[in-house]
Order: sequence, then C-alpha cells, then structure tokens
Amino acid sequence: MTAIQRNYLDDYDRQRQPVPFPPELALLIVRKAAAMAEKFEERALDEMTRAAHRRLRDGLSPDEVARQLGLRLPA
Repeated sequence: MTAIQRNYLDDYDRQRQPVPFPPELALLIVRKAAAMAEKFEERALDEMTRAAHRRLRDGLSPDEVARQLGLRLPA
C-alpha cells in the first residue's frame, strides 16, 4: 500500500494556465541573440586567423594548418 492515493502531478499541470509570450519580448530576445552571435563570430574569426598566422610562422604548411583548424582546402 502506498502513502499517496492520488496523482498530484496531474492536478498540478492542470492548474497552470499558459502565459502568453509577448511578441515584443520575443523580438528583443532575437535581436540580443543576433548581436551575441555576431560578437562570437568576430572573436572566433580573429582567434582562428591569429592561430593560423602563428602556425604558418612556425613553419607548418597551409594544408596542415587547415587540417588542425578542421577546415577543408579547395581541391
């Protein structure tokens, strides 16, 4: 015999009413995410370029640098 005779989780889910999501808030979130993605892309590009320059100065071939960066050079 269990101490719980009723499934209270079902009642909990039924009591919660959906909250409307304001379109203005959604737009602000999208804009913020886009700005964050742009900053990340700029940083990643700068970091990868610096790393490639460093490796080329160290004497690695462009093919090896591309392989280490996970890039594919055109055939």
